[in-house]
Amino acid sequence: MSAADGATARTAPPTAQSAGASANSTRRFGLLIAAACVLVAVLLVLSLVVGTNMVSVPVLLDTLAGRGTEESRFILLDQRVPRSAAALVVGAGLGGAGALIQAVTRNPLADPGILGVNAGAAAAVAAAIVFLGVTSPGQYVSFAYAGAFVLTAAVFLLGSAGPRRADPLTLTFAGLAVGAVLSGLTTGLTLTNPDAFERMLGWSAGSLLGRGFDVTTPVLLPLAAGIVLALAIGPALNAMALGDEVATGHGVSVPRTRLLAVIAITLLAGTATAVAGPISFVGLMMPHVVRWVVGVDHRRIIAGSIVTGPILVLISDIIGRLVALPGEMPVGIVTAFVGAPVLIVLVRRNRRVTGL
Repeated sequence: MSAADGATARTAPPTAQSAGASANSTRRFGLLIAAACVLVAVLLVLSLVVGTNMVSVPVLLDTLAGRGTEESRFILLDQRVPRSAAALVVGAGLGGAGALIQAVTRNPLADPGILGVNAGAAAAVAAAIVFLGVTSPGQYVSFAYAGAFVLTAAVFLLGSAGPRRADPLTLTFAGLAVGAVLSGLTTGLTLTNPDAFERMLGWSAGSLLGRGFDVTTPVLLPLAAGIVLALAIGPALNAMALGDEVATGHGVSVPRTRLLAVIAITLLAGTATAVAGPISFVGLMMPHVVRWVVGVDHRRIIAGSIVTGPILVLISDIIGRLVALPGEMPVGIVTAFVGAPVLIVLVRRNRRVTGL
């Protein structure tokens, strides 16, 4: 056998194995998306029928068909349908933003708030309440978006200063530092203004209560833009996972990709925060779940996280309505209860993998 034949014999099996692994990953990804869509549909039905006023499935179907009573139309069409739509928006935004931030920072424990998106949105909403007298969640949206964009831009500019040019570590430190400053500013504003404190108390807990279509409709276009941008940079993020030099050798502009990723994160996480306030752990947990199923392809992780993110938000919202009847617990508090044990498991798993 010639040297060339030997080389071919040695390289052929890994190639076949790689093709088989890719086919398995594709199959798992398809099953994940299908299962997630079915589960989201089931949870949407539960979200519509569960609450202080329980609604039967026949009443639900009659109301959606336009034959319900005035009471059922108010409960379902005016309250729960918009709320469930808000849960879908928030879950998709947080799931996609979490997958992106973990890819950009190369930190499996990163959360969308690490770039200061939540802190910027909260500071802007607090300032609007104190200085402009803003009172309704529908009015919070534009201010939350503005704060998220301004702070994320500031973080990127600070992280880009110096010779390292916005590498993951400097972006993380800049986001944490600026976010901490603005969090202190927000606390100061709310503590010195009783009205702002009361209004921010509900918003900062992360709630879907009272989130009608006047809140979700304006954010659909930015959410769609963030999703398209996130999916578009997936191949570049795969190359960057091998290292900046390798990515550059494959024709990927690393600074441009990071900038686009930051824009997508701001659109996705800013949308979720503008609608419901800061909600933790969704962007941390769902990318891990997807990664365990489909592997390390960022294109599939991002898409899967966008689809599965609403599952955790809907489950948490349903639990929040049931555990505190006749009242309810904000969804952000429920996700924290669910997410804290998962975070501990992830940290312990990460230590075993890294040996730390």
